[in-house]
Amino acid sequence: MATQRIRTTEKTHLDQDETKAEVKSNITPAVPSSVIAKLLGFTFAMITLPIGSYFFTVNTLFGGNSTYAGGFAAVMANVVLIGYVIVAFNDDKSEREAAEEEKKKSR
Repeated sequence: MATQRIRTTEKTHLDQDETKAEVKSNITPAVPSSVIAKLLGFTFAMITLPIGSYFFTVNTLFGGNSTYAGGFAAVMANVVLIGYVIVAFNDDKSEREAAEEEKKKSR
């Protein structure tokens, strides 16, 4: 088997990188910052609300019954999850409506 040699007239990969340095890269985030803020808020709520509701209700509302307090904490976790899904659907709906309006304006 024969191998090919690098020809001196052709640019190597390192030489080609120098010519591509003129192109500016796009460093904008792919996800809007409002979406990230909502995700972080719901993440914080998903951590603190069930745990906080457990410790708050175990002695005050349920009189030391940890089973009921744990069930209430699970309900609170589901409330946060359903709230996130509703907010995500509404955000997606507003983006679709904005895209449709943009399409109508371009006609």
